[in-house]
Amino acid sequence: MRVLGIDPGLNATGWAVLDRLRGRNRLVASGVVRTSSKAPMAQRLGSIHAGVSAVIAQHQPEGAAIEQVFQHRSAESALRLGHARGVALVALHQGGLSVGEYNPSTIKKSVAGNGRAGKPEIQRLVAALLGLEKPLPQDASDAAAIALTHLARAGLQARLDALAAAGGRA
Repeated sequence: MRVLGIDPGLNATGWAVLDRLRGRNRLVASGVVRTSSKAPMAQRLGSIHAGVSAVIAQHQPEGAAIEQVFQHRSAESALRLGHARGVALVALHQGGLSVGEYNPSTIKKSVAGNGRAGKPEIQRLVAALLGLEKPLPQDASDAAAIALTHLARAGLQARLDALAAAGGRA
């Protein structure tokens, strides 16, 4: 299964494409869509949409996952994040992808076993889980953590579905 993880942000939207083959996760590609704070809002949002759409076209994921909006101290920051997340969701929908949405503590718990793990710890663990020699840039690492969470949930759901199909027998 190939999954695209998205860590939305107005300045930097991280993305990571992961494959799960025979129970192992592999990084296919990752990157960051950056926008200039000097550009008009519509242009910045258009750049995020175009960047996510290009990743979908190039890597052909079967599913996607994105971080849910979390509480910000600033309503303006939350609104800006919501805009970036919204255009990323539109690109995912237009790409025909089903999308899993996960809150930050669920992602941290999935990767680190602790819903309060810090960004450096998540970055280090993502690199270890994917067998990388060095950690990915922060935004791409966060996107990979989101994709890993989705792959873990998809694997669990597949096992539950198989169990249900077998009439509940293990």
